[in-house]
Amino acid sequence: MSRNTSLSNTGHSFGSVTRTFHWLTALLILTAIPLGLIANDMAYDTAEALARKAQMFSYHKTLGVAAFAVALLRLLWALTQRHPAPLHPGRRLETMLAGAVHWLLYVSLLAVPLSGWVGHAATSGFAPILWPLGQDMPLVPKSEAVAQIAGALHWVFTKLLIVSILLHIAGALKHHLIDRDATLHRMVSGVAAGRSAGRAAKSTSRYPAFAALIIYAAGSALALSLPAPDARSGQTAAAAPVPAIVEGGNWQVRDGTLSISTRQFGSDIQGSFAIWSAEITFDANAPDANKGQVEVRIDTTSLSLGSVTAQAQGPGFLDTAKFDTATFNARIRKTNAGYSADGALTLHGVEVPLSLPFALTIDQDIATMSAAIALDRRDFGIGLTYQDETTIGFETRVRIDLTAKRR
Repeated sequence: MSRNTSLSNTGHSFGSVTRTFHWLTALLILTAIPLGLIANDMAYDTAEALARKAQMFSYHKTLGVAAFAVALLRLLWALTQRHPAPLHPGRRLETMLAGAVHWLLYVSLLAVPLSGWVGHAATSGFAPILWPLGQDMPLVPKSEAVAQIAGALHWVFTKLLIVSILLHIAGALKHHLIDRDATLHRMVSGVAAGRSAGRAAKSTSRYPAFAALIIYAAGSALALSLPAPDARSGQTAAAAPVPAIVEGGNWQVRDGTLSISTRQFGSDIQGSFAIWSAEITFDANAPDANKGQVEVRIDTTSLSLGSVTAQAQGPGFLDTAKFDTATFNARIRKTNAGYSADGALTLHGVEVPLSLPFALTIDQDIATMSAAIALDRRDFGIGLTYQDETTIGFETRVRIDLTAKRR
């Protein structure tokens, strides 16, 4: 049997470029999938375990981005090449099924890594991609909703990829062991085999692609119909931040945000608490420096922190199952720079003195307040197993913005 030693395909064989793309893609995908499955099942109850889990996910993501690039180049190359004729053109149903599996593979090789990449770009924290570029994507915002949709699509598309790989391997083994034809040899060593495809084969060439697109449309619909779980925690998406209505005080918070940010594996991660309340008593015209008092209550179980929400709420950190509420009680006083709320923050069962400088503007009965402060997690006994900042930073930056109306 003759062999194709050229770069390009012929009507009976695959060229060296196509064969290289095929086996390189197989190597990347068959490495990335097990890495992802193993990483997903790894524990992260200690600093060392979390570092190993994140490293494994980084390898998975990095290989996924590489697989996407190779698959895209492979597809572009395929568009310039003729496809060798099927070895058994008379077996129309078998030929169509094989074509459908190939199209399912082509779509999967793009859709699976792309959906994972979008999910990575849309969320914050956990397991950076190891390529110099790729942490963010154009037109992909930092959005938990986008990350959850991409995560659901990635989950479904991965299943379609695995099924298509298994069908592809089964077909190759069937040709090699049962039919004993040259199908596998054509892709391994460029053996030329088969005869030109007839008109009947060409007339059905659209159906496999159409079938693959229908399968992917159904898979997309399934993914979009699923509840939106966090990519790793299994929790539903946090509600939009809405300050709770409180009875006391002479100011009622109308809207506001309580956001936090920290660093994990050298990357910034942002989040917020969705449920909190503030009871504010304040009189800017009080005769002395003390202008009032404030009591803030935060539902720590409402924290959303991107892909590390479950970890942040877990026993090694906030331990929200045991400490589901944080409180800040303080007196408000006038300072040369503006105002300050001086009191104590109780978090994770630990009370720490805290002075919170803030900016305040009052327009008739509407007050707008903003503040920012840096906290050290170690002061509250949080994440003490992480003794350095290689994995988790010590500092957590907190920002408060709110608008209140005088009662």
